[in-house]
Amino acid sequence: VKNCDVRGGFVRTKLEDVVAFPVDTLDLRDHVIGQYDPEAPPVYKLFGVSEHTGTTVDSGHYTATVLNSINKQWYRFNDSHVGASTGDASVTGGAYLLFYQRKTGSSRWGGMERIMTKAKIDPHGALETDVDGFTHVTNKKKKKRG
Repeated sequence: VKNCDVRGGFVRTKLEDVVAFPVDTLDLRDHVIGQYDPEAPPVYKLFGVSEHTGTTVDSGHYTATVLNSINKQWYRFNDSHVGASTGDASVTGGAYLLFYQRKTGSSRWGGMERIMTKAKIDPHGALETDVDGFTHVTNKKKKKRG
């Protein structure tokens, strides 16, 4: 979320405009060009918001509102204080970073793994990839400087 007014390379003021963002469903299906896996559509749910309060971007205070993945309750974190909250309570002019996750299906390869495999395209690029989608990369030998 844009939170400051920059002109001529200098930060002028911190913006406090409220940007309405969805908490329950961010549906991007109409904005995707090409195919997507219907079992992993580009539909997301909010699980966290980083917030900034203060008059400038150089000073102020950061807090966070986060959805607990186990009990499905929202909490607000402010230094050593934690309290119950709601996702809607994070929709303020202080919202700074938004964290979303796919609602259904796998997000590996942008949700395209099944479609790529069906089309006989190796989504892993013939590299060793573990079950979590991490690829093992080996170091290349450094060239000797002469």
